[in-house]
Amino acid sequence: MQPIENLSPASLRQVKYILHDIDDTITSGGKLLPESYAALWKLSRAGFQVIPVTGRPAGWCDLILREWPAAAVIGENGAFADYWDGKERKRFFHPSVPRERLSEKLREIEQACLREVPGCRVSKDQPYRVCDLAIDFNEDVHLGMDAALRIKAVCERFGAVAKVSSIHVNTWFGNYSKVEMAELFLREVCREDRLEEKVVFFGDSPNDEPMFARFPLSVGVANLAPFAGQLSHLPAYITKGEGGIGFAEGAEVIIAARKA
Repeated sequence: MQPIENLSPASLRQVKYILHDIDDTITSGGKLLPESYAALWKLSRAGFQVIPVTGRPAGWCDLILREWPAAAVIGENGAFADYWDGKERKRFFHPSVPRERLSEKLREIEQACLREVPGCRVSKDQPYRVCDLAIDFNEDVHLGMDAALRIKAVCERFGAVAKVSSIHVNTWFGNYSKVEMAELFLREVCREDRLEEKVVFFGDSPNDEPMFARFPLSVGVANLAPFAGQLSHLPAYITKGEGGIGFAEGAEVIIAARKA
């Protein structure tokens, strides 16, 4: 991983989209800092299309699209993308999102996780979800990575997909992911090609690895460093600052490089 300052102006010539994770990428200590929120506006005003890519729920995505300088939001780990079509908000679902018995099957997983991993809990944002289940191991409770891996194993035993973020284990049924929806949305809705030239992605944790692998212009904020040994695909660049401060640092470099 190179320092973000090494990002060359030439590499940004075709970039149109800034994709980024939310928790611990643009937030610090669970809060959206003024520095990182200002960075979103600066990127948008510099002409970039800003698109959060998150495991957070549909209800949050609706608010983000309405109140942040976001052109779109990919939510619930790739189940859908909310976006503006002119003046209207639309939702684009991944075609593999199941329609039958979804709530019932997720409820079975929830009961098994709560029973088999003492101390874990359903995330506080679960009521605002439409496609997945989030089990909290490190947001309102603090159980550590061993508990997270045990939760993940329970979910997978039911045939579900399960991914560990910095705070939750998210689980769902369907053949989708953040990176698959990012590609599908940009190609099908935005009508883009050559995505490797047009996207910069910011992330912070191992579950961002597929995005790091797909997009050559990828950036890790500094709190990714402790996980580096767990990753086969590292981001090309890393910031000095952690979380929202690191994101703001990266945004300033990108804006300055574009002006150059």
